[in-house]
Amino acid sequence: MDETHFISSTTNSPVPLTTRWEAPSNIALVKYWGKTDPQLPKNSSLSFTLSSSVTTTEVEFKANNKKTFEFEFYFEGVLKPDFHPKLNSFFKRIHHYIPWIALYSLKINSHNSFPHSSGIASSASAMAALSMCIMDMEKTLFPETTAAEFYRKASFLARLGSGSAARSIEGPVTLWGKNTPQESSSDLYASSFGNQLHSVFTAYQDTILLVDKGSKAVSSTQGHQLMHNHPFAEQRFVQAETNLERLLVVMQSGNLDEFISIVETEALSLHAMMMTSNPYFILMQPNTLKIIQKVWDFRKQTQIPLCFTLDAGANVHLLYPQSNKKEVRTFIADHLAVYCEQGQYLFDEVGSGAKKV
Repeated sequence: MDETHFISSTTNSPVPLTTRWEAPSNIALVKYWGKTDPQLPKNSSLSFTLSSSVTTTEVEFKANNKKTFEFEFYFEGVLKPDFHPKLNSFFKRIHHYIPWIALYSLKINSHNSFPHSSGIASSASAMAALSMCIMDMEKTLFPETTAAEFYRKASFLARLGSGSAARSIEGPVTLWGKNTPQESSSDLYASSFGNQLHSVFTAYQDTILLVDKGSKAVSSTQGHQLMHNHPFAEQRFVQAETNLERLLVVMQSGNLDEFISIVETEALSLHAMMMTSNPYFILMQPNTLKIIQKVWDFRKQTQIPLCFTLDAGANVHLLYPQSNKKEVRTFIADHLAVYCEQGQYLFDEVGSGAKKV
């Protein structure tokens, strides 16, 4: 399947619609780091779709007599023109695939269930929620669109806004990027892991420790670009594909020792790429490292399968089975909260993906 598959028909008969969708953030277990235009990954990735950390977006589609597409964007009820450059770029990228949008003016209202700058990938959930609203309009115009086509194209569009947003459409485990074990995989969109997922992962817990809520010194977009001439880039892409193949087996078998080994290796490899790029940079903070050491000590002492992963930042995602929730949450409150900014952390777990609200 190539990109031409996602080009919809045009129409000269716009209809009004107001629709609202909720889409979750996600946390990658096998990391995507390095991309080419337009938002195509240099390696495959696999993620947990979250449940509570969501963006809810309402879009009002109004027929535009000017015959020129326009929009206004509100965040948390406040008009935010400073978001327009990123959204303009997104709409320019997707216009070719949804030419009917030229007939509309959009009023977009968005809000998050989690605090701003809380270490949750808000661009993923935001672009996924917006893409679901757009596809709801397309389904209204072209009712013959199947459910499979609806979700696949939503992921395709979301990717063009934020690469990892491709993984925020479905759940509880999502893959993005062409890979050998999964014949139906694609760089153009993400897809659900399927019904072979081991039961231990269907309610897996993710507690996000907010080590540093400030803006990152180097954005993810800049970090991706630094992979182009990175001395270890090719080795990293091979490592990621190998780890993905291993993790696909683990997600079916439920082998938590192997799960921990792969997930923590991936997190540390991601940050190793940052520390060895040119220019080099470090996003982890001293408290990030203290938490990691505490997690290792706790796991060794209790044999409870608690592990960590990291996004491109200082905050720590703690992953653990639902059956160990009580012990782990006690450990977090008693021993890890002290390393969080203002003692803040967020409880979440894997979820089922985007939904209409």
